[in-house]
Amino acid sequence: MLVFDRINFISKWISDYANQVSKKPFNLVIGVSGGIDSAVTSTLCAKTNLKTIVVSIPIRQNEEQYSLSLDHIKWLKSNFTNVESYTINLDNVFKTFKDNMKNFESDLAFANSRSRLRMVTLYQIAQSNNALVVGTGNKVEDFGIGFYTKYGDGGVDIAPIADCTKTQVLEMGKTLKITKNIIDAKPTDGLWDDNRNDEEQIGLSYEQLEEAMNNPQSQYYEKYIEIRKPNLHKMDPIPICKFKKN
Repeated sequence: MLVFDRINFISKWISDYANQVSKKPFNLVIGVSGGIDSAVTSTLCAKTNLKTIVVSIPIRQNEEQYSLSLDHIKWLKSNFTNVESYTINLDNVFKTFKDNMKNFESDLAFANSRSRLRMVTLYQIAQSNNALVVGTGNKVEDFGIGFYTKYGDGGVDIAPIADCTKTQVLEMGKTLKITKNIIDAKPTDGLWDDNRNDEEQIGLSYEQLEEAMNNPQSQYYEKYIEIRKPNLHKMDPIPICKFKKN
């Protein structure tokens, strides 16, 4: 599928899904982090002509990441009349949470908690606006390695780019004329105080992960499987204890 066709296909899919929900949502809500995934997804949402509420939710955020999110919001609003934006700073909320969890110290848990606090925020906004929460996870994250704590993910209503590789997302970003600084930025979830990027967390680049997903003979395949295995539970339905029927 050509890039332009993919853009139109996804945007139409979002619109069609929104229009078939029994209690039709008239709005879409999405967290904008300053990364390429949320930039492309929010633009695809805006192209539906549905009211698109974009939200920057900094939590002790790196200044560059925060600035990129605001730049993208500004770009969106200059190109689409159906975009509404908010910035909701959760620094104090997170500080209170962390202070109350001082007996349960874990850097990884606190990083994941940032993502979940953002998710709570998006759902609060969505339910007060009769809206769907739109996820930003791509194919490598959602179905490859279970890298689920990206900005705005961790339980969403729809996931428009979940069947797109990072390469395809970048292609769409360039075609949509997303800000070059966002396209060139190293992917990061923005959940760590040391500002580590995705490649530093995962151990492989997205290009290497895509190669491994498509080719078991890849030199990166063994590492890919090593990363994937501990996260397989995220890709399966929630385990349910079922009773035998008499």
